[in-house]
Amino acid sequence: MLDQEVLRQAVPQALGTVEIDWPYNHARGKVRDLFSLPDNRWLIATTDRLSGFDRILTEVPFKGQVLNQLSAFWFDKTTDIIPNHLIEVPDPNVSLVHECETLPVEVVVRGYISGVTKTALWYRYSLGERHIYGYDFPEGMTKNQPLPEPIVTPTTKGRAGEHDERITCDEVTERGLLDEETWDEVQAAALAIFKRGQAIARQGGLILVDTKYEFGRGPDGTLMLIDEVHTPDSSRFWLVESYKERMAAGDEPENFDKEFLRLWYAKRGYRGDGEPPEATEELIVQVSQRYIALYEMLTGQTFDPGTYPAGSRIAKSLRAYL
Repeated sequence: MLDQEVLRQAVPQALGTVEIDWPYNHARGKVRDLFSLPDNRWLIATTDRLSGFDRILTEVPFKGQVLNQLSAFWFDKTTDIIPNHLIEVPDPNVSLVHECETLPVEVVVRGYISGVTKTALWYRYSLGERHIYGYDFPEGMTKNQPLPEPIVTPTTKGRAGEHDERITCDEVTERGLLDEETWDEVQAAALAIFKRGQAIARQGGLILVDTKYEFGRGPDGTLMLIDEVHTPDSSRFWLVESYKERMAAGDEPENFDKEFLRLWYAKRGYRGDGEPPEATEELIVQVSQRYIALYEMLTGQTFDPGTYPAGSRIAKSLRAYL
């Protein structure tokens, strides 16, 4: 774990974007800057931008490196289940990947019945529903308990300015979003990756609660796992050590993901509308520490920080492909 003072010094140097003249197509996502190459490959630079409530809130030092290297770790751990788009990692913040056509369905896998939002399983269950998102749930379940088996609850991928829509597994094929064979393959892969993730996370003292996956087809039509895998941006984690005790006491499990960030904003009256309060240095340092700790717990490896400021280092690694 990096010293707090090192993180404080890095706060003003956090990577907001990659500044580089690029001769081919390039794009900017929420946290990633993407640069195309003329041979069906892309370079993805993961920045330190931190998103929440569907907007960029601040930048957190070393966050981009954690996401990039953690995804690479999981791609390696799941390649026997399904191919993925990763070719190599030339820089702590950069991945070279195959160009893929993203499937129009985001695959959410849930291992526990939890949540308080109106679309959450527990919220719907607590209102008396027992058939939720195409699944039948037994009587007598309690909040935050494991499901009998992990389930897939897909969503459509909303276009710019639109929200994703949660749908049932049957609706994926009924609406013509995917053919039955592809959807069966995607679901089987997603559940296998999730179970692998749960097993590895538990070895590090963490419970993988739920997550989202994205899939695409490579240039030759191969179905691939893409985007990011089991990161604190895409997944929820609880601490194993205190889970049973807190459940017995009727308390919420100790989260170890981005949830505490959302709670920080919620305590200040912000839930996504209007201008968010400015993140404090203390909050940014805490987020950085948590991301790094999660990386070390999941991988069993000591985090080795890349040099800061990171912009020139990343630009150099990108130019090497021109």
